[in-house]
This record gives sequence, structure tokens and C-alpha cells, in this order.
Amino acid sequence: MNDFIDELKWRGMLQDMTPGIEDHLKQGMAAAYLGFDPTADSLHIGHLVGVMTLLHFQRSGHKPFALVGGATGMIGDPSFKSAERNLLDKKTLDTNISAIKRQLGKFLDFSSYAANKAELVNNYDWMAEFSFLDFIREVGKHITVNYMMAKDSVKRRIEEGSGLSFTEFSYQLIQGYDFYHLWKNRNCTMQLGGSDQWGNIVTGTELIRRMGGGSAFALTVPLITKADGTKFGKTEGGSVWLDPDKTSPYAFYQFWLNVSDEDAGRYIRIFTTLDQNEIQGLEKSHAEAPHQRILQKTLAKEITILVHSESDYEMALKASEILFGKSSTEDLASLDERTFLQVFEGVPQLSISRTDYDAIPTVLDLVGEHGQGLIFSSKGEARKMILGGGLGINKEKMPDPNQSLDFPLLQNQYLLVQKGKKNYFIIKVT
Repeated sequence: MNDFIDELKWRGMLQDMTPGIEDHLKQGMAAAYLGFDPTADSLHIGHLVGVMTLLHFQRSGHKPFALVGGATGMIGDPSFKSAERNLLDKKTLDTNISAIKRQLGKFLDFSSYAANKAELVNNYDWMAEFSFLDFIREVGKHITVNYMMAKDSVKRRIEEGSGLSFTEFSYQLIQGYDFYHLWKNRNCTMQLGGSDQWGNIVTGTELIRRMGGGSAFALTVPLITKADGTKFGKTEGGSVWLDPDKTSPYAFYQFWLNVSDEDAGRYIRIFTTLDQNEIQGLEKSHAEAPHQRILQKTLAKEITILVHSESDYEMALKASEILFGKSSTEDLASLDERTFLQVFEGVPQLSISRTDYDAIPTVLDLVGEHGQGLIFSSKGEARKMILGGGLGINKEKMPDPNQSLDFPLLQNQYLLVQKGKKNYFIIKVT
């Protein structure tokens, strides 16, 4: 049990909040919700700030609701987006929602009998039967067009000249009604979200005041950026997903391992559950030996275990050591195929049929003849490299050009050839 607001403050996770929220939280268990956009079948690391906010809220003794926008996902939030997005059908949204709940279950307690157990709600459940005429009569009359036009997300789209459809324009009203519905039916008095959601959230507090004569509270967390100003959570390959089939645990681990020192100091507060004393100790150790990258290693470990598992972390760590440190043939053989291919993504590959491979007599014939033009330019160059101790296969030195191919294939189909210190090649036996 801890003070939720104080927890967010020291972690750098508090942007804005409406007055009175601290006193409200001291009155006993409160309920808050945070919305997730189900337009993909996985969350990505851009969602993690919100997820961690709900985690800390529950750990503080309060009740979190995760709202998935089965209804609003059919419309699209215009907040700080430059164009309207494609709309999804209900079947796709339902599939996405199921996947998102599984991922949220890694962070939130949905299954216990505790009074503050987390709950997943879908705004489609209360919006599906709401007719357009009923909605504009019962809800729309309480909010003026002037009020809606004053929101930054709306003004920005209009000022840029791209405009926005009535469908998108209505989004803040529907999100506001979600807050009202949960306030009225589930005693949910707080909405949490990113700072870009402030306008939509306070529309909800306004609806609660006007439709129900009640009061409710808004709290936002900062939008995370990188120290160099570039967008957080994006790589050359696109978003960093929580789904291991979209972003492997190895690639996920590497993302966090490679953040800058400045970013690591912020991220370890936001994306781990380590307490203040632990983090301050890590920061002190990192400052004394920055070359050891203690913050990055701890951040990558903690978040990989939290999102995936300890065994996935161990696999990612082993894979990193294979590529960047000392490792053995046994270490390499212990990698699963997905991790092996992820580690050596982009490495030149050569395919040899199993019949041809079985007929190759020596290492020299393998790399100098079959690998000619890819690994070596000639057999002579290959022989010279082998005799000089510069060739390895499956992390084992090959000092004898005439050595037979009596070593096992990785995953029963791969050989990893290392030429010198940094040049890798994969031979796939098909």
C-alpha cells in the first residue's frame, strides 16, 4: 500500500490532475479507469505508461478498470492525429480485445477475490443499443459545439486544413459518456490517461456534473519521448509490441538495453516496479561505472520479465552474449529457432540441400567452395583464414581445413559461420 499520487510524482509519471483528487483518494478505495484502443491485436510499449499507471493504482489499494473501446474503436480518436483512420468490424475488435486482456493480465490482478481486483469493461456493451436519436437527445444536449471546438485536438486538425469528420468530432462526447456511465453504474470517480487525452477526460467530468450533478476527477501522465527528441517506442522495423510473435523477446530486450543513459534514468522509474531506494542505488552504481550500463541492463531485465517471462529474459540474455560476448557451442545450440534467426537477422544466408551437404568432405570444401562468392572469394583465401585461426563454425574454432563436417546442425538445419571477429554467415541445410 502506498500513496498513489506520491508514487507517480517520484516516478515522473504525473502530468496534470484536477483539484481535490488527493483528498478524494484518502477517503478510501476509489475506482478509476483508463481506456485502450483495440485497433490491433497487441499493445505496444507506447501503451505501457498507462498500464503501469493502472498497476500502481491497484497496488495503492484502489480499483482499476481497463476500458477497451469496442465502440469507440469503430470510430477513431482524433486526438493529435493528422488523418482519419480505417474503421474496424466487431469481429476483429473482439479478437483484439481478447488479446489485450491477456496482456493486461501480466500487470493487473483480474482473478482474485480482493475488493480492488481489476475489471475489463467494453464500451460496446452500453453503446451498441444506444440509438443515435437517444444519444443526441440525452447526452448531446448537455455539451455545446463551442465547448467541443475549443479542444486542442479539434482546433489543431481544423487549423491544419485537414479537418475532421463528424464521426471523429463525436469521439470526445462518446468518451465523455463512458466516464459518466462508469461513474453512475460502477462508482468510478476517476479517469486516467495520457496528456493528449486531457480534453476528452474533462468532457467526461463536465457530463457527470451536468447529467448527474456529481463530481469526478481527471489525471494524466506525460507522453514519453526520447532524450534526442525522436519518437519513443519506434524502431526501424516499426512499433515495439508486447506480443512475442510481433516483437520477439530478444528484440524487446535489445530495445531497452540500447536506450541512452539519460533515457534509462527516466525509463527505469516509469517501466519497472523497483522501489525508490532500489533505483537510487542503481543510479549511484551506474554513475560510478557508466560503461557497465547497469541502468540499461536492469531496465531491460525487469521489463522483459514483466512483459514476457523470466525464461524469455534468460534466452534474450544468452542471445545477447552470443552476439556480443563470449559464448560456447552449447549456448548457441540452446537458442530456439526464432531467437537464433532474430539475433542474426540480416546476416547473409546460403542454402545447401541435405544431399549436397552430406557429400561435402571437409570444412574447406564447405566454406571455400560452396561458400565461394559469399563467405570467401576463393578456396585459397578460405584456407589461409582457417590456418590463421580466423574461422569458427557454431562458435567453435576450425583450425584444420581438412576437418570433416561431424558437428551437429543447429535446430537440425543451420550452421553459423564466423569469419574474423565480426562477419557472420548462416548456412541453411534444406
